[in-house]
Amino acid sequence: MRDAAQPDDGAVETSPSRRGLTIGLLLSVVAIAFEAMAVLTAMPAAADDLGDLNLYAWAFTAFMIAQTFAIVAAGQFSDRFGPKPPLMVGFVVFAIGLVVCGAAPTMPVLLAGRFIQGLGGGTMNLAVMVLVARVFDERERAVMLTGFSAAWMVPSFAGPPIAAWLSTTFSWHWVFWSVLPLMVIAGALILKPLRAADLPPHSDVAAAPRQLGWAALVAAGAALLQLAGQQITLWSLLWAALGLGLLWWGLPPLLPPRFRPSGRGLDAVVVVRSLSAGAFAGAQTFLPLMLVQAAGLSLGWSGAVLTTGSAGWMLGAWLQSRPWLRLRRDQIIVAGAVSTTIGLVGVAAAGWAPQRLLAVAVVGWVFGGLGMGLSLASTSLAVMQLSEPVEIGRNTSSLQVGEALGNRIGAGLAGTLFALALAQGLTVLGFAGPLTAMVGLAVLAVASAMRIGALENHSVRL
Repeated sequence: MRDAAQPDDGAVETSPSRRGLTIGLLLSVVAIAFEAMAVLTAMPAAADDLGDLNLYAWAFTAFMIAQTFAIVAAGQFSDRFGPKPPLMVGFVVFAIGLVVCGAAPTMPVLLAGRFIQGLGGGTMNLAVMVLVARVFDERERAVMLTGFSAAWMVPSFAGPPIAAWLSTTFSWHWVFWSVLPLMVIAGALILKPLRAADLPPHSDVAAAPRQLGWAALVAAGAALLQLAGQQITLWSLLWAALGLGLLWWGLPPLLPPRFRPSGRGLDAVVVVRSLSAGAFAGAQTFLPLMLVQAAGLSLGWSGAVLTTGSAGWMLGAWLQSRPWLRLRRDQIIVAGAVSTTIGLVGVAAAGWAPQRLLAVAVVGWVFGGLGMGLSLASTSLAVMQLSEPVEIGRNTSSLQVGEALGNRIGAGLAGTLFALALAQGLTVLGFAGPLTAMVGLAVLAVASAMRIGALENHSVRL
């Protein structure tokens, strides 16, 4: 049965209720994105104020651990109860996390708040994607995902300077407090049309409590890999081995049934998303450091280079939804993976000679962002297209778990290679090595994209 606010003919509805739902969803993405970008800027001030600099990295790891677990839980409960309960719970929990962080007197309390934020943010992200799949038709979904990409990219431009101003003018606490009004407004816009929407749960799907246990194992495994990558010692090898073991054991039950890394269709989509996201995240982690330390740019100019990637990302997200783009959905994913690979080749080349090939890095980062904009929105649409209605929650959860792990593993691999190179006094290799390794991940993503198979592009007007 269709949403009561949705027309039967699939045309885009312009009623106030439907418009409010759309604006509310977009605003919720803006709030989450602003918080993510702002925290990157404000965390040095927070760590300096609260002390315990050794816990700095865990402010991000705690969020990721909770997010991985929440994505799986939200997927299960969305399939059983519909997307409305998890979405509203996610809003409330994320807001509670903001309050805890904003009032944090010590670093452990701040980490607890970040963990709560991860629970809420992961739940919201998954529920929003399921809601899009349930409420909007095939053509509208591509437009909505374009809007989500734009909503995420806007804070990439505004978040850092606003966070810096709040931190210096008032305090870093206000970076968290400032997000609360956005959450309240977004929740108010979403609540009324969400209550009116007819989104019956798939009552024939039973929740799988064991899934939550597997998710806990995966989150713990990712955390151990993060711990291992921070310091190269014999203990690091133990943590890494244990982390990989937990991932090997806990990850398969969270992926689509009968998942094979070399499989086609849905399996290939999940692999592409994981590898592309991981490669881009790993490069993004060390590109600013390379630009400042090796290329001699200021922080301002380094940020401007990163902004070019955001602009490319926004362009790619817009292109994938254009009705005149006569490409199948799988072809768009291949094009995105290829563009990301080309971009990372340029960035890696600059890593070997930063001062001479700086322009190559800038152009490469634009291509990298363009590829991510094309592929991330399209892989989400591909999962919706390849999933039965009863499996949308689980399969969307699998896609997001794969992306989260890809991000963590890509950044962790880059960090480990960086630490090994610096320990040997090989400064140039410290930048070039991790960036070159990310190219390898991107090439594997292209190979996986070519195994997806033909998928219709519902954005095309015939």
